[in-house]
Amino acid sequence: MDNVIIIIILIVIIGLAGFYIYREKKSGKKCIGCPYSKSCSSKDRGCCGEKSDL
Repeated sequence: MDNVIIIIILIVIIGLAGFYIYREKKSGKKCIGCPYSKSCSSKDRGCCGEKSDL
């Protein structure tokens, strides 16, 4: 019974994290957690204005 409760709690946590990521991407953020993600329009730069290595 304890394992079932732990599994349910983990599923809820993972589901809420997935929903948060979905909602943030839907609102237009490119990088979640970056304060400048909505204002960054450059595709060759990183989220916060840093050049990416790719």
